[in-house]
Amino acid sequence: MRAFTASLTGTSLEWYDFAVYSAASALVFGKLFFPSEDPLTGTLLAFSTYAVGYVSRPLGGFVFGRLGDVIGRKRVLVATLVLVGAATFLIGCLPTHAVAGPVAPILLVLLRFAQGVGVGGEWGGAVLLTSEFGNARQRGFWASAAQVGPPAGNLMANGALAALGALLTEDQFLSFGWRIAFLLSGVLVAFGLWIRLRLEETPVFKGMEAVGERPEAPIREVFTTQRRPLAAAVFSRVAPDVLYAMFTVFVLTYATEELGMERSKALAAVLIGSALQIFLIPLAGALSDRVNRRRLYLGAAVAAGIWPFVFFPMADTGSWGLLVLGVIVALVIHSAMYGPQAAFVAEQFTPRLRYTGSSLAYTLAGVIGGAVAPLVFTALLGSFGLWLPLAGYILVTAVLTVVGVLVGRDPDHGEDDSYRRLVEGAGTEPEDRAGAGRP
Repeated sequence: MRAFTASLTGTSLEWYDFAVYSAASALVFGKLFFPSEDPLTGTLLAFSTYAVGYVSRPLGGFVFGRLGDVIGRKRVLVATLVLVGAATFLIGCLPTHAVAGPVAPILLVLLRFAQGVGVGGEWGGAVLLTSEFGNARQRGFWASAAQVGPPAGNLMANGALAALGALLTEDQFLSFGWRIAFLLSGVLVAFGLWIRLRLEETPVFKGMEAVGERPEAPIREVFTTQRRPLAAAVFSRVAPDVLYAMFTVFVLTYATEELGMERSKALAAVLIGSALQIFLIPLAGALSDRVNRRRLYLGAAVAAGIWPFVFFPMADTGSWGLLVLGVIVALVIHSAMYGPQAAFVAEQFTPRLRYTGSSLAYTLAGVIGGAVAPLVFTALLGSFGLWLPLAGYILVTAVLTVVGVLVGRDPDHGEDDSYRRLVEGAGTEPEDRAGAGRP
């Protein structure tokens, strides 16, 4: 349970950092760092920096994923937490375009890049931290700790911005209020480090160390021997990323600029849905341990492709209640994919390549999914002025995820059990010492 808490806390804090930037991109960065006569253009430019945080993730996946399989899970997770926290704190100190001119958005992009690198190395380790300590047959639940991080971080980030927006005037919020949410990162990261530094290394990694099975070139091995698992893991993540980008990020822009709702009401809708996800995600993860994980994931992916065609007509009525209902249903569907996702992705790879494979899948999927989603949504809405292309885009990503789940494999619990027995003193040799090439 300590590992579950450490994974949940650390990932939540890192996603607070990432989510506070996402919300600020939709609400204030277009005005402060990318001033333009056309509000939609400013928002589009702000979402471009949002995308940088996804595009830089593969670098984090390459660097920290490799280190996680070579030097261990714990050390890497401490480094990623420090990197993301420092970048977020510094964003809160940045001068705006009115003060520093073009230097301001350049610095913003660089710090967003650093955020993405840290998050790219975080996810794989956070998943393994809990799943390799917990029972492999309950991996869906244990691995979901890392999955609760995004909605928990999103809840904290949007909650902080909503509270600041309620307490301050519009001018005060744009002047200094938004900075407070970023500066809080320093305190939160210190707390996360205190928890993570008290943990030991996972028993699975200790078992690999005991028999000298740490890989020397894990990235090369993944790309040469794990192509099908990598493809399955990447595609399985696309629809959840795009759905999440729509219903926690772009929905703020759509509700305020297209529907004319107040910013506080749009934020409240996202907050309510995110709060429910904190409970729904581990529930879905636990459910996937009792039923076939791939079937649960598959059903949710199909629902993800259908729901936008229901949501937009509801939202366009202008009813805040229907907007909230639409966001909640979307995030319930997202939870049904996202809860089992960590376990599904980790199970595609053998233990000795698991950190590298999971990190690469997570970050590469982010580039083709979450990174471009707000940009695509903004461009489609600006070009067509209709919601139908937005729904069609989500449908396409859902099809990709269906393909990924279908070509993936079911879990092999014996892979973890053999390494655990080594640490527990049974002295049993791993059952799959040369199994890195298994599809």
